[in-house]
Amino acid sequence: MLWIILLAGFAVVAFTAMPLGVGLGLIGLTILHFLADGAESLAIQSVWDLFTSFTMSAAPLYIFMGAILMHSGLSKMLYTAIAPLFERIPGKLLHSNIVVCTLFGSVSGTSMGTAAAVGSVAYPELRSRGYDIRSVVATLAAGGTLGLLIPPSLSLLIYGAFQGVSIGKLFLAGIVPGVMIALFFMAGILVNARVDPAVAPVDSPRIAPRQLVINLLKIWPLALLVFTVLGTIYLGIATPTESAGLGVLVAIVTGFAWGSLSLRKLWLAFYESVLSFGAIGVIVIGALMLAQSISVLGAPQEIMKAIVAWNMSPYMVLVIVCIIYIILGCLLDGISLMLMTLPIVYPVMTGVGFDPIWLGVIIVILIEIGQLTPPVGVNLFVLTAISRGEVSLGQAARASMPYWLLMVGAIVVLTVFPGIALFLPDLLG
Repeated sequence: MLWIILLAGFAVVAFTAMPLGVGLGLIGLTILHFLADGAESLAIQSVWDLFTSFTMSAAPLYIFMGAILMHSGLSKMLYTAIAPLFERIPGKLLHSNIVVCTLFGSVSGTSMGTAAAVGSVAYPELRSRGYDIRSVVATLAAGGTLGLLIPPSLSLLIYGAFQGVSIGKLFLAGIVPGVMIALFFMAGILVNARVDPAVAPVDSPRIAPRQLVINLLKIWPLALLVFTVLGTIYLGIATPTESAGLGVLVAIVTGFAWGSLSLRKLWLAFYESVLSFGAIGVIVIGALMLAQSISVLGAPQEIMKAIVAWNMSPYMVLVIVCIIYIILGCLLDGISLMLMTLPIVYPVMTGVGFDPIWLGVIIVILIEIGQLTPPVGVNLFVLTAISRGEVSLGQAARASMPYWLLMVGAIVVLTVFPGIALFLPDLLG
């Protein structure tokens, strides 16, 4: 009966265009009412406990900080300083798209925000210089996904808060895989530029070494912000929530002192953050109610018994989970996908022996893949909008396919060598 209600409920949500959070919540309450003797109070209590927790309060702060950085012009300063470093490398400024997205992701925490902030600066610049616009859009869409993994990652924060996993260790675990994927992307650009030199112009303006140093020195506030958000956590000075508050304060000061932040832009950033967290919050509430109902009825335990009965290896389970995430990633945004699946995926995957910290990194990479997968590839939509229709969604998806495959390859590497994600949490945690 449980699986009938689940499948029927998901079908109703899909075909009626009901808000996902509302749909998940109604499914959970229905299960608790009819199959758990009217235990709806358990779901209400779990929602209250999470949203009054100290950890969860960091989420709106990180969203607000990212919005402040978008409106303060930091992405333009960062791009201007970093871009000249790659003028002599095949692929040229396409590499700067990846590097700037990686650096911006280290203070924004979101994928779409990173893609939009860097793309709005990089796309018109590279287009005017004669770069292949499909390659520009693909590198920006792929680079933007790193905002989900590079700490402070909103996805890792919500994963940790939802499952009671250490936020600090999750942030540490995201650093090396994030850098590794960025290097994979840059290697892909290098190969593409060797095979097809037309993706980047033969001649492009070069900047004097002295001016290059001056430009790099101008972005020192970014280092201050990174230390405020991450350094204070790793040194034990502040909790993730406290560091988020400090990050907002430093972002505001930096935006007014070195950026183009104004009171109007600050209010706009606050307004956008409220809308973003409101949308995420509704999904979290619904997912919590569904998680509570699934937990009460022991669905994960049933799946574990089936796995044992079918003699499935942990890696076979991992492959199945990856396939499910990739398929659902075509239809759902990242946060929705993660919250909808965690109630079953987390207990099953940890039950067969996978580390919860490592699992968090893998799930975030899987939802990163969804950001590049149509028809709901959010980053593709953002960048095609920035291109004002010059690059279609289909063109952007095809150009992004190599980066999609590189992220799948990263999952394989992290599965074979899990220490890549775990050695920093084990060393410093």
